[in-house]
Amino acid sequence: MEEQKKAPISQKEALVNDGTASKTEDRLFVASQWQLMWWRFRKHKVALWSILIVALFIFVALFPEFLATEDPEYFQAKYSFAPPQAVHLFRDGGIHPFVYGWTYGRDPETLQQIFKVDKTRAYAVHFFVKGQEYKVLGLFPSDIHIMGLAPGNPDVDSRKVRLALLGTDRMGRDMWSRLMYGTRISMSIGLVGVAVSLILGIILGGLSGYYGGTVDEAIQRSIDFLRSIPTIPLWMGLAAAMPRDWPPLRVYFGITIILSLIGWTGLARVVRGRFLSLREEDFVMAARLSGTSEMRIILAHMVPSFTSYIIASATLAIPSMILSETSLSFLGLGLRPPVISWGVLLQEAQNIRTVAQAPWLMVPGLAVIIIVLAYNFLGDGLRDAADPYSR
Repeated sequence: MEEQKKAPISQKEALVNDGTASKTEDRLFVASQWQLMWWRFRKHKVALWSILIVALFIFVALFPEFLATEDPEYFQAKYSFAPPQAVHLFRDGGIHPFVYGWTYGRDPETLQQIFKVDKTRAYAVHFFVKGQEYKVLGLFPSDIHIMGLAPGNPDVDSRKVRLALLGTDRMGRDMWSRLMYGTRISMSIGLVGVAVSLILGIILGGLSGYYGGTVDEAIQRSIDFLRSIPTIPLWMGLAAAMPRDWPPLRVYFGITIILSLIGWTGLARVVRGRFLSLREEDFVMAARLSGTSEMRIILAHMVPSFTSYIIASATLAIPSMILSETSLSFLGLGLRPPVISWGVLLQEAQNIRTVAQAPWLMVPGLAVIIIVLAYNFLGDGLRDAADPYSR
């Protein structure tokens, strides 16, 4: 059998292909660094989805009062460990969201409180309802919440029935509302902690790599000392050193500073290596000869040359900060009630018996897993996009 010969490419097709390739190359040559990063980043589909997840969590952190259905500190003992309510959509031949009421009692043998769905009582769920007053971003007063039971019903107005999308804890507090408020604290600690670590890492790492000599030796030995200490015992020791009578806000800033003081060492090492390779480049020598100050050379010329890498590193560092806060608070050494964070919420799940009876108390742990994975995928995408040798 004779081999099939490919039809030769016509001159017109060759010119078209050559013109397309030429346009693509011209586009690459004139593109900025950020455009090249975006073109590479958008090929990473998982990272693109991760941006949406991170944006959703940031939205929750900014507007927890609006998303909460009630006061996170409001409790009713009779609703202790109430299970999550299912929201039903269809009723009376149309879409009318509603929930069923509960009947509750106690098991005569174990004395455990038992909740049963009462299908004879249905309560409409409305969106953008009025409720507890709050201030949006601490500035603008409002009382609108994303959803809630329709007011005007005697059972709703007298609190005989509640909307508990994720159930309640041992004190009868709404887990959905507490999760919304906890997202603000846990997310902000990650972002603020990484911001402080970036500042320390860039400044100290830059000074170490730029000047070298005694400065480099002192900073590197300090980094070696910090990294030689076991991380978890160090966190526990520093967190336990904070006075127990400190107010919650001061404890919050204390935890943030502790995590920042520990987390800057890795970035400082990377920045030092970059500075060692950049300080002999022509553009740095030109800046020196033109009389530019040392600090301006570092901040205005050297740091921007690898800004993309710093952004990728920061994205990968945020999950570590969130996990650190959650771990310390879970062990009772970090944030403490009445502050609400994911770690504080997970303290309720320390008891195996409690988890067996109320598995919905583990939902904050699921939130931690989702945001850590999203940040890691986002960081991987940014790191690949920032790599100048990637294709």
